[in-house]
Amino acid sequence: MEVKCPICAKQVVWSPQSEYRPFCSKKCQLIDLGEWAGEDRKIAGKPAEEVTPKHIDIEEIEAMLAQQQDDFFKH
Repeated sequence: MEVKCPICAKQVVWSPQSEYRPFCSKKCQLIDLGEWAGEDRKIAGKPAEEVTPKHIDIEEIEAMLAQQQDDFFKH
């Protein structure tokens, strides 16, 4: 089976002998890594503000921990 290199679109044989698959070369692999590191490439998902809680009530957390059977969380 052959696939296109995601960076340069060169045909790459998909096999254990293709050391950099799906990339055609180490150069294209490093270009892709640099794009991820520079946040030019991203995986679609919810914005951070929808994922993280808007307010953390410390007193509520302490009350929940105090109810635990384990003495580790108690003062």
